[in-house]
Parts: sequence; C-alpha cells; structure tokens
Amino acid sequence: MAGLTPRVDPTDMLGRVGRHWGWIMAFGIVTVLAGVLALAWPGPTLLVLAVLFGVQLVFLGVFRFVSAFGPDLAAGPRFLYALLGLLSLIIGLYALRHVLITILALGLLLGIFWVANGTVELFNALSHREMPHRVWMSVLGLLSILAGLVLLVYPGLSLVALEVIVGVWLLIYGFTEISVASQVRRAVHHPA
Repeated sequence: MAGLTPRVDPTDMLGRVGRHWGWIMAFGIVTVLAGVLALAWPGPTLLVLAVLFGVQLVFLGVFRFVSAFGPDLAAGPRFLYALLGLLSLIIGLYALRHVLITILALGLLLGIFWVANGTVELFNALSHREMPHRVWMSVLGLLSILAGLVLLVYPGLSLVALEVIVGVWLLIYGFTEISVASQVRRAVHHPA
C-alpha cells in the first residue's frame, strides 16, 4: 500500500473552501464596495449599478453553491443553498446580459431574490442551534426579507431612491458578512 495517496473527496474540499472565513470576508468586502459605489454616484450611474449587481449576484451564486457542499449541512439546507446559488447565478448572468432591462426590473428582481435569500438564511439559522453566529445569521435573514419586501411593495420608487436603498442595504449586508467572517475566524483560531 506504500505509494498510494488517500483520495480527496471534491465535495469535502469545496465545503472547506465555502466555509472558510476568508471566503466569507471576501464576499463581505465585495458587497461593501458595491454599496459604496452605489451611494457614491447616485443618478447617472444606474447602468454601472446594474452591472455591479449582476457581478455581485454571480459572485453570491458561486459562494452559495460552494457553501452547499459544506460537511456540516443537512440535506435540506444543502439543497436550499445549492438552489439559491443557482438562482443567484442565473439572475446575475441575466442582469449582465440585459443591462437596460435590468435597470427597469432591478427592484423586482432584487426584491424577489432578497426575500428568498433572507428566508434561506433565517431557515438555516433557526435549524442549526449549534451555529456559533446564529443570531447574526437570523438578523441578516430578517433584514434581507424586510429589504426585499420594501422593494416589492413599493415598485414605484424612483430609480435614484432605489439606488440609495440598495446601496445602504449592500453596506449593511456586507458589514454583517464581514462580522460573521471575523466570528468564524475567531472560532477557528480560538476554539472553545
């Protein structure tokens, strides 16, 4: 048996990458940057905003899909994360392909996605009592649902108002993800 190397399961490897605090931190930083850019250039940058959200949704789709292979997830959350990842990837690619339509439908698409994303986050936080950052995940899920409902209930918001709401939400979401990454990093480096 000498010379044989143990087989590495690709699912375990993807799961470790998806749960690594650095991956979560990178996603949080990208989200904060998207929020800052959305707030820094209100009005004339709606085209840039649509592209940024397409890119952010593609990144989130990859992040959620990879996270679905985490070894600590049960079948239900694993399926929901994979489904959410695919939904985010499809919406993100569509947003990048049809930018002008995306500007018109941005509120509706983001509202639907944020409600779905928040529901998955909340479900995951409520179903895993041992999760170290469970409260943050619950708050993040509730905020995502609330932001999505605001966009769905008030579709008549002007595009600039929508841009400001989205920018603020991205800042909140990004800083929350950075906080979660810091908590995961502390838990990994200083186990209880």
